[in-house]
Amino acid sequence: MSDLATRLLIDGELREGSEGKTFKVIDPANNGLLTAVSEASVGDVGKAAEAARRAYLGGWGTLLPKEKAAFLRRIADAISANLEELSRIETQNVGKPIGDSRWEVNAGAELFEYYAGALAIFGGKIPPVSKPGIALTIRQPIGVAACIVPWNYPFLMACSKVAPALAAGNAVILKPASYTPLSALALARIIHEAGLPKGVFQVICGPGGSVGNALVENPSIGKISFTGETTTGAEIMKRSADKIARLSLELGGKSPNIVCQDADVDAAALSSPLAVFGNTGQDCCARSRAFVHESVLDEYVEKFTQATRDLAIGPPLNEDTQVGPLISPSQRQRSLDYIRIGEEEGARTVYGGEIIDTPACKDGNYMTPAILAGVRNEMRVAQEEIFGPVLVVISYKDEDAMIREVNDCRYGLSGSIWSRDISRALRIAKAVESGNLSVNGSSSVFNEAPFGGFKQSGIGRERGLYALEAFTEVKNIFVTME
Repeated sequence: MSDLATRLLIDGELREGSEGKTFKVIDPANNGLLTAVSEASVGDVGKAAEAARRAYLGGWGTLLPKEKAAFLRRIADAISANLEELSRIETQNVGKPIGDSRWEVNAGAELFEYYAGALAIFGGKIPPVSKPGIALTIRQPIGVAACIVPWNYPFLMACSKVAPALAAGNAVILKPASYTPLSALALARIIHEAGLPKGVFQVICGPGGSVGNALVENPSIGKISFTGETTTGAEIMKRSADKIARLSLELGGKSPNIVCQDADVDAAALSSPLAVFGNTGQDCCARSRAFVHESVLDEYVEKFTQATRDLAIGPPLNEDTQVGPLISPSQRQRSLDYIRIGEEEGARTVYGGEIIDTPACKDGNYMTPAILAGVRNEMRVAQEEIFGPVLVVISYKDEDAMIREVNDCRYGLSGSIWSRDISRALRIAKAVESGNLSVNGSSSVFNEAPFGGFKQSGIGRERGLYALEAFTEVKNIFVTME
């Protein structure tokens, strides 16, 4: 690998779109042109779906686990061998700090390695039944899976879907977001060179309104795994309803960071800023609602604000940068608009919310992370996903009332609870309507553990053996012994 991949992968061939169209890919750090990428047509989607179906029926769906594992390990090794180049591509395309990109690319390689190993233990069961005989449950691939990934973690999200989908025996069509196709196209080249049978893995790029809809509605595609905005997820449910497609939807979030009266305030305040401002707040798991007990409110806000001031904001290719630019000027403006809305609703800006116009940042989509205090849970800034570097702080006095407010939100994806009393922490964790929670820390996503949300944060689970289940059908076979 030595240049930016810009061609689609369709039926085993790296090629241009059939209509010869391209679209621009922009560097968020300076809003300059990175490259132009081939745009698939609706016809290309049909060809990819036909090729995927042929590949699945042609033997990939019945390949032995050890044979699939060999392919997955080859892909993992190739990702690791190209770590620096893939990380640089991701940083240039998304604007995330280079250190974060390295971690994510490495995690992507680990996902392929994990699912290669998981095939040795994943399978069916023998449940006891009420007649003489043996009931065998087996897991079979669904067939063709469409994996649609967002622009905030394009490479890692692609790996988290593609690895288990291939491991389960499906043929896969990957569609990256139009903002950030470059690392997905680099992955396409890596997998193409790994020697998978043609049509088993394909990558198409293009607008969601045409290419994405054609992919979702294609009758050959039995499984759709989508990560993105909640409204788009609801539209995918509608468009795929007639064919009863299997769905996994990982959608929006407005996650709480609960700081109890007996919390280690120093630990919470020092680790929490990157839990909301990491990836410039463009993270569905961002702990963007801080519920802080009134007895430690002032101390927490003061220490959190100082820790935020200390964050290194700057060009993402700088080794010491912790927070880079937002993906686009419009995404930055969205964050600034929400700060204004919060102030109009009665919140006060404690820190940040300013455009950064230093020589190194003036051409990019940079802003200082914002902290809004005096927020009430019914405010728009406390209920709506901003997807930018904005924290809202809500004071609470009564634990039960706080839990009701935490749950009074349409999302339920992630969150953190800070308390020295483990009984209190587990009591709150059990009551909070969320799919992923951490206690006295900010990590709740692991390759080995399930990931997904409650309510409008999604349907289904990714990661771990749960992802393999999501890409398979269960079949029961009864062998009578009468």
